[in-house]
Amino acid sequence: MIEKSLYENYQIDFSDNIAPATDDILFVFNDERELFLTDDNELPENLDNFNVDFCLFIGHYNGKKAFVVNVETSDSFCPLQEVYEFNHDLYHIAGKAVLVRDWYLSHRFCGRCGVRTLLDEKDMMLKCPSCGQVHYPRIAPAIIVAIRKGDELLMAKHSYHDNIRYALIAGFVEPGETIEEAVHREVLEEVGVRIKNLKYQRSQSWPFPNSLMLAFTAEYDSGDIKVDGDEILKAKWFKKDEIIRYGSDISISDWLIQKFIYSI
Repeated sequence: MIEKSLYENYQIDFSDNIAPATDDILFVFNDERELFLTDDNELPENLDNFNVDFCLFIGHYNGKKAFVVNVETSDSFCPLQEVYEFNHDLYHIAGKAVLVRDWYLSHRFCGRCGVRTLLDEKDMMLKCPSCGQVHYPRIAPAIIVAIRKGDELLMAKHSYHDNIRYALIAGFVEPGETIEEAVHREVLEEVGVRIKNLKYQRSQSWPFPNSLMLAFTAEYDSGDIKVDGDEILKAKWFKKDEIIRYGSDISISDWLIQKFIYSI
């Protein structure tokens, strides 16, 4: 997981009226949200060989103008998860770029009346000139929690993971609830237990596709493990030497697991 702030190397700005020039930074994405890289894992120097759908100025990265570019192509590029493994800094800003790309792509036309929207550069929003509807970038808040009982950690096997991996309890925040309420609800729904001493730890932007992960720790309070057999297939308590770590430290989940292991 990346520890440093995005804004150490990046200054936010936004415009659809600025064209890239020589030496500007180009984050080029295909329809699969994959990033174009050269054979040397570098960003492209120009857009000469791309069928550009749109190009947006998104600020300055390492002192240079940065652009996110959506292109029409059937070619495969580099998945963002793979970018992280060899260049944390590039992944960090590319994760920002792809979220801006997704927002602009899905809101170029008003969802209420269908009219082409206009960009407000001051407030990073798209506004409909016909009905006045405004469209901001969408972020989906989600919680993830490491639940401890003595020297054991509660982990669950999700139906959408592979057959081996157990993971921490996680889920999206529902309308009308606080993030703390979301944690208690998700834990009770997914594994049937109640928790106490809930403590917020930190957050992480997670562009898969557009989440803000909010990490917590908690202690077991009461109840027996009971899974639904649909979303959650199994759940059990793990001692630290029984935990199978992820192959990558990209996620805040791995950070929470490490925090538990090092605390024993």
